[in-house]
Amino acid sequence: MSHRTRQLPRRSCLSVPASSEKMMAKAAGLGADMVFLDLEDAVAPSEKEGARAKAVDAIKNLDWGDKVLCVRINSWDTKWTAFDVIEVVGSAGPRLDEVMLPKVDTAAQVVALDLVLNQVEIRAGLPVGHIGIEAQIETARGLINVEEICAASPRLETVILGPVDFSASMGMPSLAGGLAIPEYPGDYFHYVFMKILMAGRANGLQVIDGPYVKIADLDGFRQYSRRTQILGYDGKWAIHPSQVPILNEMFAPSQAQFDRASDIVDAYREATEGDRRGAVMFGDEMIDEASRKVAAKVAALGERAGLTRTRTAQE
Repeated sequence: MSHRTRQLPRRSCLSVPASSEKMMAKAAGLGADMVFLDLEDAVAPSEKEGARAKAVDAIKNLDWGDKVLCVRINSWDTKWTAFDVIEVVGSAGPRLDEVMLPKVDTAAQVVALDLVLNQVEIRAGLPVGHIGIEAQIETARGLINVEEICAASPRLETVILGPVDFSASMGMPSLAGGLAIPEYPGDYFHYVFMKILMAGRANGLQVIDGPYVKIADLDGFRQYSRRTQILGYDGKWAIHPSQVPILNEMFAPSQAQFDRASDIVDAYREATEGDRRGAVMFGDEMIDEASRKVAAKVAALGERAGLTRTRTAQE
C-alpha cells in the first residue's frame, strides 16, 4: 500500500473515462479528493487497450496535486485484467497510488492482483507494496465473502459498494440501481451498507459508497448521500464534476464539530502528558483514548477541508 494515501480523505471519488484526454485533463484541476481513471465500464471494449496509454500519459504529465490517484482496471472475468496492470502500473511511474479491482467475488482475486503487482513493481523499479488496492463489491457472492476480501492483502486501502451491478446480481426487479424505492417500507440497501462498512472497519479500510446515476438531480444526490454519510462512510463516488463540491461538504465535519474535535484532542493530550491518566473529564463528559481517536479523525478531515479553529477549549 502507499503510505502517502492510506489515510488521506476520500470524501469525493471522481470517475473519469481513461479513453478521454479532455476529461482527464479537466479532472486534474477539480477539487476531488480522489480521482480514478476508468478502464472498465466507462470505456468501450474496442477502446480499452488504447486507453491504457492515455491513462499512463495523464498520470505522468498532468498535475494531480495531492489527490489520491487510481486506475480502475477490468475484472478478472475479462481478457484485459493482467495486461491493464502490466501496461499501466508498469509504465505510469510512482505518481500512481492505487488500482481498483471491480466485481470482487473472493479473497483469492485480491491475492492474485497482489501477486501480479509484486512482479510489476519489481520490474518497474517501484518499491514493493507501493500500489494500493481498492476492492469493489458488486455481486451477491462478493457481499457474502466481504469479510475475507477485506482481510486478503495489506495493500488494501478501501472497499467500495457498486450498487447498480449489485442490484443486477441480486435480480432486483427495480431499475433504480440502488436508489431509494418509495414503495419499499424501509431502506432496502441498509444491510448491504452495514455489512460492507463493518468488514472494512474491522480491517482498517476506508469505506466508500458508489455512484448516484441521476446526474442532474443534485437535491436527490445530496439526500441519497446522506444515507451512508450518517452511517459513517468516508466518501462517495462522483460521476460528474457537479457532484464533487456536494460530497466535499457533506463528508467533512461542520465548523462546530471540527472545533470540538480539536478541543478534545488537545485536552486529552495535555491531561495524559501531565499526570498520565487514561481518562479525563472534558466538560461534563469522560473522554479516553477511543474518544481521542474519533476526534483526531474528525479534526484531520476538517483540516483537509480547509477549516481553521474558531475557538479553543480554554475559551
